[in-house]
Amino acid sequence: MSILQKIAETKKEEVARLKSERGLLSLREGAKRQKAPMDFLGALQRPGKLSLIAELKKASPSKGVLRADFDLEPLAKSYSQAGAQALSVLTDVQYFQGQLSYLKLAKEASGLPVLRKDFIIDEHQVYEAREAGADAILLIAALLDDAKLSALQQMAWDLSMTVLVEVHDEPEMDRALKAGTKLLGINNRNLNDFSVTLQTTFHLLKKVPADLPVVSESGIKNRADSLNLLDKGVIALLVGETFMTAPDVEKAVKDLMP
Repeated sequence: MSILQKIAETKKEEVARLKSERGLLSLREGAKRQKAPMDFLGALQRPGKLSLIAELKKASPSKGVLRADFDLEPLAKSYSQAGAQALSVLTDVQYFQGQLSYLKLAKEASGLPVLRKDFIIDEHQVYEAREAGADAILLIAALLDDAKLSALQQMAWDLSMTVLVEVHDEPEMDRALKAGTKLLGINNRNLNDFSVTLQTTFHLLKKVPADLPVVSESGIKNRADSLNLLDKGVIALLVGETFMTAPDVEKAVKDLMP
């Protein structure tokens, strides 16, 4: 069983608990009580400039704890001060040591729009994300069939949220395009074996419609990588590990971004 499959099984158990504890009606009402979401996609769209979705991630399944002194609010503020356009917030508890409550904390500390970075497989999680303050959600194509991908995406759009649809190969990208994604994420990390190569982005970009904004995710280490991705037409980077393992997060952001 791959890491992704293992996480998916855990998510099914979590969703079952969520359904029994809250139910769809309660979550929907909670979502609709929130202030309107910030424009996550709009924040990334800066013609001629590369934007940054800076990630708050304490740990990962492949590397373990990335930052022992993980203090969410100062880190979120550092990202904002360094010039990030948006934040990605890990909310998975078991594998990434995240928390749902991190969304509002990060948003308040930074003033930036926030993406719920998790393994979303069910409608309950979409409403839960909006109730918790998310302005955007991640949908991983590898976890969802066509019908579910389209349904969850439309549900998020109906809540005025941005949806980042993540792919890592051509068949997944074709499915994302068929679903009408408005923001495509190309993950350079293979979610089955966690190997990483920027060639994934470079290869898939050749087949992306010119008007579709693309985010490159994972494996971005330095300014040369950033400049290369900008030159190829990427509008934004999603970077976590490089920053989370740096002694000075603000400096790391400024060193990486053109």
